[in-house]
Amino acid sequence: MAEVEATPGRPRLYSYWRSSCSHRARIALNLKGVDYEYKAVNLLKGEQSDPEFLKLNPMKFVPALVDDGAVIGDSYAIALASIEILAFYLEDKYPDPPLLPQDPKRKALNHQIANIVSSGIQPLHNLSVLRFIEQKIGAGESVLWTQQQIERGFTAIENLIQLKDCAGKYATGDEVQLADVFLAPQIYAAIERTKIDMSNYPTLARLHAEYMAHPAFQAALPAKQPDAPSST
Repeated sequence: MAEVEATPGRPRLYSYWRSSCSHRARIALNLKGVDYEYKAVNLLKGEQSDPEFLKLNPMKFVPALVDDGAVIGDSYAIALASIEILAFYLEDKYPDPPLLPQDPKRKALNHQIANIVSSGIQPLHNLSVLRFIEQKIGAGESVLWTQQQIERGFTAIENLIQLKDCAGKYATGDEVQLADVFLAPQIYAAIERTKIDMSNYPTLARLHAEYMAHPAFQAALPAKQPDAPSST
């Protein structure tokens, strides 16, 4: 870890290449055309416990964004709005293109999908949880746990999108919005790391293909980050 202060006028994103939460933040920043510095935080080496990083996020989580003196240490806050932390940060600071539609029902749906990912899927299989399972239950048990949490969440989202009949090119219409920012990293990780059978989720599988073809999503992919191992 190095200095906390970002280059004046240029945001700095503290990120780990494989973190799906960091992945979300990178997508959101790319979509809004924000030129930012990338500062790697190696979670496997414990750099999130570095005293300098603790000043940014006492919870020791990535991502963290330093922008004009503001420090936002949560991917929901960075991407749009953390109910707990900071409301509408990127939408206020970088309003174009918007991540939320004007229609109240579609706006609520975007929040709902994002919340399923950020509260009902990803935290249940983050690194600290998986390490705890391996230590307390046994080697290999974390894989089954992860698959179960992802499949449960994907079933809910697949059914929700079909029930609302809202999907267009993307999850809630023909424009990329908040739901897509949260879905893309979770689907990518499910396919690449957890080997989830996406044939059970045809809508999400189709959305994944759209995300992989979008420049902002492509640039945010884990393997394209400066701290990604060369073997990726």
